[in-house]
Amino acid sequence: MTEPVIVVGAGLSGLATALGAALRGRRVVVLEAAELVGGAAAYSGGQVWCGANHVARRGGIEDSLELTETYVRAIAHRDPELLDERAMRRWITTAPEAMRYWEDIGAIRWKVIPGLADYHNEADGALPMGRYLTNEVIDGGVLGPWRRLLRVSPYFPVGTTYDDLLTRGRRAAYVDNPGEEEPATEHAGVPAFGIADGRDRSGQPRGDDPLTFGTGVVASFLARALREENIEIRTSHPVTGLLSEGGRVVGVRADGPGGPVELRGPVVLATSTYDWDPDLVRELVGLEPEDFGSVAPESLRGDGIRLARDVGAAVAKIPATSVPMLPGWRSQVGTGYGYGPEYAMPHSMIVDSTGRRFCNDSYWVDIVAKTLNPADRHLPFFLVWDDQHRQKYGLAGTPPGGDYPEGWVTSAPTVRALGEALGIDAERFEVTVARFNEHAARGEDPDFGRGTVTYVNRFAGDPEQKPCPVLGELVKPPFHGLRLKFVGTGIGSSGVHIDGDGHVLDERGAPIGGLYAVGSCAALTTVGTGYNSGFALGRGVTLAYLVAHELGGLPVP
Repeated sequence: MTEPVIVVGAGLSGLATALGAALRGRRVVVLEAAELVGGAAAYSGGQVWCGANHVARRGGIEDSLELTETYVRAIAHRDPELLDERAMRRWITTAPEAMRYWEDIGAIRWKVIPGLADYHNEADGALPMGRYLTNEVIDGGVLGPWRRLLRVSPYFPVGTTYDDLLTRGRRAAYVDNPGEEEPATEHAGVPAFGIADGRDRSGQPRGDDPLTFGTGVVASFLARALREENIEIRTSHPVTGLLSEGGRVVGVRADGPGGPVELRGPVVLATSTYDWDPDLVRELVGLEPEDFGSVAPESLRGDGIRLARDVGAAVAKIPATSVPMLPGWRSQVGTGYGYGPEYAMPHSMIVDSTGRRFCNDSYWVDIVAKTLNPADRHLPFFLVWDDQHRQKYGLAGTPPGGDYPEGWVTSAPTVRALGEALGIDAERFEVTVARFNEHAARGEDPDFGRGTVTYVNRFAGDPEQKPCPVLGELVKPPFHGLRLKFVGTGIGSSGVHIDGDGHVLDERGAPIGGLYAVGSCAALTTVGTGYNSGFALGRGVTLAYLVAHELGGLPVP
């Protein structure tokens, strides 16, 4: 009997790899360390970025591979030496084929996220809409008994859609369908915005258990994979080591509920990254626990990186200033972490301990780059806001107008008093707030460009705030603040070095036989220091397509 393909990790890229290999005649065993499937992808917004895709084209949106490459190059220009040219072109040219393939075989019904612009709207090749794909609503009932084993995002209002979210505003969607402080439930289909008849705003049926965002994307692939008899998914099976013979990987060792197991066959690492391993965070991002947390599942402990390293794989490093991290906070309950659009919403700003602003504080890309600039770091950093923000938006699990849990937020009657209470330069802080207010009243930020990024305005702002959805004065006491942390989302950028076809490479740049990587454990050398939301999931399902082709013994497309 032919040895099975062994997929390590049951997130989106792992399920896609398993499905692709199974449809090409291979038996597949998926080993998932956690009790639930879906990984970091299930917690995400479910944005899958792909240029020149067929879904946009059938909607009349014009794009091309040339324009896509222009955009990727434009946002990676600062560190061109970190961009793997061959891998980048491989991804760009193959991704449209992969997206069509996954739809053709029934793994997902794609839709374009409406009105969502590329992150870097100022860059050459950027589009105002068309490159972000997500799933059409899927009913969780199709998963049968696997529904209870699916991760449900506590960070997005699963059960509603992007159409709803972008119309109402992301924070409003959280409040109507609570997220960050609510544990994932067995049933995610809570009607949002008072919609109780099982239909969205366009009148399309939702089903009794509508799954959307990252949870829905994963559910779509999982539902299709469950139809294949030659796919076996084993949860609670952490892989503890790779079997290697003559420099080639030939299998894995894992711990199962019944004890150790050993399986032989080619191995595909589909794990995510290192968020919950403080040693790897320190090595790859340079942050200590006081300044870092994660909103990813706690099963993300760098397993794929460690497994690959143990058999001689190289680790490629992307500077921390380009890693997708978000400003966030320790949760109001428990020991986890949270993040949300509140830092980008009106009547708030970010300052450092000198009381100064230093970045476009609505845009995580600029926040990360400026805060962690090796030549001018701004740690610790703080989110500050006024009582208009509290009354209109709340924060995390605190609803609009609610009271923050005792000891979680610092509040004070004046801007100066808040600065003193937070331990920042109060006099300079007063000057900073006054200058910010002067321009925010007109919807402008001449200092750092808050309000100039179309994606942020649309995805994170308040659509009711005029003239700018992310700008508002800080004038209403009391004033509030907290020390921020950077929170990982399961996309570490640095990781296992791979080529454009998903082969894991050793320190000499040569492929390690029998070993592939498709998840976020693999370094994003495909795009270097350029990043756009949806790159990780888009690359993941593209690599899954390529690796499954190869393992199925077919010519690589």
